[in-house]
Amino acid sequence: MEPHGGNLEATARRLGCRPSQLLDASASLVPFALPLPARWALLRADLRSYPDRRSQRLRGLLAGLHQVDPELVLPGNGAAELFTWAARDASQCGRSVVPQPGFADYGRGLRCWDGAMHQPSIPLQWDDAFPQAIPDCGSGDVLWITNPHNPTGQLWSRASLQPLLDRYRLVICDEAFLPLVPHGEEQSLIPLVASTPNLVVIRSLTKLYGIAGVRLGYAVAQPQRLERWAAWRDPWPINAFASALAEALLCDPRAYRLWCRRVQRWCAQEGRWLFDQLQALPGVQPLPSAANYLLIRGERDGKPWSLQPLRQALEQRHRILLRDCRSFPGLGESWLRIGYQSRRGNQRIIRALRAELHQQPRQ
Repeated sequence: MEPHGGNLEATARRLGCRPSQLLDASASLVPFALPLPARWALLRADLRSYPDRRSQRLRGLLAGLHQVDPELVLPGNGAAELFTWAARDASQCGRSVVPQPGFADYGRGLRCWDGAMHQPSIPLQWDDAFPQAIPDCGSGDVLWITNPHNPTGQLWSRASLQPLLDRYRLVICDEAFLPLVPHGEEQSLIPLVASTPNLVVIRSLTKLYGIAGVRLGYAVAQPQRLERWAAWRDPWPINAFASALAEALLCDPRAYRLWCRRVQRWCAQEGRWLFDQLQALPGVQPLPSAANYLLIRGERDGKPWSLQPLRQALEQRHRILLRDCRSFPGLGESWLRIGYQSRRGNQRIIRALRAELHQQPRQ
């Protein structure tokens, strides 16, 4: 079982096909091609010189998008690298509260530093009235939250998150998917960072631009914390290709806003369409989501049933990858996650699901 979606090379080898033959709905990325200026920037990247260790230009562009001081921004080699340093801080603060089901990389980061961790369960029933109040996560010193939540897709309101800053010594908020959510920025905690020393917000360009191979994320936190992280890390975490691409994508704030609006329209339209189509299928129940993925539960006659045979059939007979949710603590064989595709890709998923669900034996 893969702990993360999107491992096309390994899956293609196992299935005996080319990666290009796979429709990967196990990773939640936009389906659009990069803007042409960004692709040109990759060809012009300076590969001879060492990258700027402080990534000053990139920090300035990211800071401009969020209207914060550049000293409050630290680019990283994907959000995963930044989770590692956040976890080092968290391990020194005390016990981390990591609600489940949740993204496994938080626990991976904490285990790097032998950080103490408590994993309370959050309810697995909710309505579609987003944003919602985050459920009570219990006591501890550090809180790790995702907004919108991964894997459920629930969008938490800023009003319900803000009081948590007084309750925990450190709050780490992963907003990797927030730019894809219509009106999602209204719930961001980034505007609170300048006045809140115990808040870290981590973002990613991976989801918004579909550039998982580049590895580029950024943290927004107070300068003293980010300077400490910079002293811990490798000297050049942002390579020339990543810098050139990010600078080309972010140099025009108007183009960035237009891209976000395009992505948000796609997320809303495909989310509604896919939810309705899935709801009409026998044996699966989609749960409401504000993000670009849907969590689905196997259910027959009011009882859960394993969706693993269904997932395997889609891989082997249809070359479609869905996210195996057994890697999320608190979920099991009855759960899968589907990342939105283009309409053509989503239609392909629904046709395959319909064909297989009518053949699956009742359990």
